[in-house]
Amino acid sequence: MSYTVSAEHCWYNEEKIIVKMYFLNGIPFTFDDMPDGHLYDRDLVDEANKNKSYEIDDVYNGSNYLIMEQAHPCFDPVEISNPEVLPEDLIGFHTDEEDLLG
Repeated sequence: MSYTVSAEHCWYNEEKIIVKMYFLNGIPFTFDDMPDGHLYDRDLVDEANKNKSYEIDDVYNGSNYLIMEQAHPCFDPVEISNPEVLPEDLIGFHTDEEDLLG
């Protein structure tokens, strides 16, 4: 089975910060912090306002579910249909050397 990763900028932690949240088939599993000053970026704030806001428990529950199903991209070798959307530190984990060469 192949999984699809998506990412969106959204409010996080009681809407105190904006993060780039990553989802596996719609389940949040990790996020990237935004650089300092990100709250002054009007386009980024507008994008986050359009998306659902998430809390620590949402990511914790999503990650735990994926771990129990042995489908967490950070820990399990799952087939990802679009690995280029993954956080940079996970792309190599889900890309074969042949894919990089050819």
